Amino acid sequence: MSSHSPIPFTGAPFQKSEYERRQKKVLEAVAGADLDALMVTAHGHLRYLSGYDGMGAYFMPFPLILVPGRAPTYVVREYELTGVRAESCIDEIVGYTEQPDFARVCADVLRQLGLANRRVGFELGCWNLAPADVMALQARLPDMKVADASRLVSSVMAVKNELEIQAIRDAMAMTDVAVQAFHQSLRDGITEVEMAEAIRNEVTKAGGEDFALTSIGFGERAKLPHTKLTRHAMGINEPAMVEFAGMKQGYVGPIVRSAVIGQHSETEILHTLSEEALEAAIAAIKPGVMAGDVDAAARRVIERSVRPQALNHRVGYQTGAPWNERGNISLEPGATDILQANMTVHMPVILIGEGGYMIGCSETVLVTERGAEILSQTPHTLFRA
Repeated sequence: MSSHSPIPFTGAPFQKSEYERRQKKVLEAVAGADLDALMVTAHGHLRYLSGYDGMGAYFMPFPLILVPGRAPTYVVREYELTGVRAESCIDEIVGYTEQPDFARVCADVLRQLGLANRRVGFELGCWNLAPADVMALQARLPDMKVADASRLVSSVMAVKNELEIQAIRDAMAMTDVAVQAFHQSLRDGITEVEMAEAIRNEVTKAGGEDFALTSIGFGERAKLPHTKLTRHAMGINEPAMVEFAGMKQGYVGPIVRSAVIGQHSETEILHTLSEEALEAAIAAIKPGVMAGDVDAAARRVIERSVRPQALNHRVGYQTGAPWNERGNISLEPGATDILQANMTVHMPVILIGEGGYMIGCSETVLVTERGAEILSQTPHTLFRA
């Protein structure tokens, strides 16, 4: 293999040995699922197993193929090959040109790995893999048995080690800086764009690596579930809600916080209810509890309140790196996943009022043997400016 000069500010977030540990755990799950190999295509799962964030795979799948007893093989678009090599810990990388070339090259790799007539797990229920991609591979490998392994990697990712937990703690420290900046900057006339800039400036000054901003909504725009930044200004007697996360080595510390300038009765009532429901969910968390039972604990508080229909979504989900991924553990009605120590979950209890306003709060918590440890140092009570 030819040598390549290092590119400044590149490299996987952790040492190669950490990714090898993760790959080993996933391969154990592959064997437990009676699979001969696994095709990983979800961006968050790719980063977890290789260090590369999967960004280049917006266009076509970048499967990371894991086979027991073999080195992992990455199949990527040639245009992105330098980035994958620089940002990941994977040595075996095979390139394809554009869309029409993907199935041929990937099928050749699968064939060379001895998988043409084996049972291979695909992440069929995750993003970044289209039905057409799977069909094209099956057309070239008609004897390959495709199995759904959408939740296999996420089941391993759910339980964090100390490296990951520390990264989340560091990320949450920057989230708390962002919350304080939100509070300090809130005033009549500030726009959403100005607020975002103020928050980012404070996180940068505090030494934050990166910052993920999901939503800032002021006034009537607090009726939107996920807002785009605009120059809409905050007003007196209006609510505000933000959702964002500090980042560290790809790990996030998500949070939802809300505020009111003056008074706003609908959102004040909703927020009090959100706090009660969130605290009930937190109290329900401990190893051995089913994910659906945590959701039910919060939902019971809301259903017996003055706003019984205020919650129209799940109570929470597995988080870390990435923030969220389809197929990960979900705290939703009837979910049977069992919580374990060292899992981290984000619980955004965002409620909708009769007037359409959305308001609420959240916490990211670590599951411990003693229960839930809240990772943020900022209170989830309504901030009044």
